[in-house]
Amino acid sequence: MQPPQANYEIYEQDYTEWLDITLNQLQNRDLENVDWEHLIEEITALGNEQRRKVESYLLRLLIHLLLYNYWSSEKDWSGRGWEKEIDNFRLELDLLLESKVLYNHCVKILDKIYIKARNNAIRRSELSPEIFPENCPYSLTEILNPEWLPS
Repeated sequence: MQPPQANYEIYEQDYTEWLDITLNQLQNRDLENVDWEHLIEEITALGNEQRRKVESYLLRLLIHLLLYNYWSSEKDWSGRGWEKEIDNFRLELDLLLESKVLYNHCVKILDKIYIKARNNAIRRSELSPEIFPENCPYSLTEILNPEWLPS
């Protein structure tokens, strides 16, 4: 069902106004006039954005954990900086993972993201690939634990 043309065009012209109108329509159960096409598009994009954030923070967290754990020749110089970054990425992930759906997504993608993190750590450190485990050496509990660092 196509919404009235004016509402449909507002999406293209004034996104904030479209959000306000759509929210008001939903709150008032004015379902006949909702711009369903754009609403579905926006909800889908929001979910995708949240999943991408989880993937991005997890990737960067794993890269820093790997560098901290295995790049011993740089640890004296960069270790504190890596610890700060690890803390920051954990904080961001912690906020996102309050959502059970996003937590489950994190569990599901851990192995795939670890491979990317491992490849990045190898490129960044220029260390032999054999130094870095092929499978994630950390549990998700360890990865997310603000008190834990690899030894």
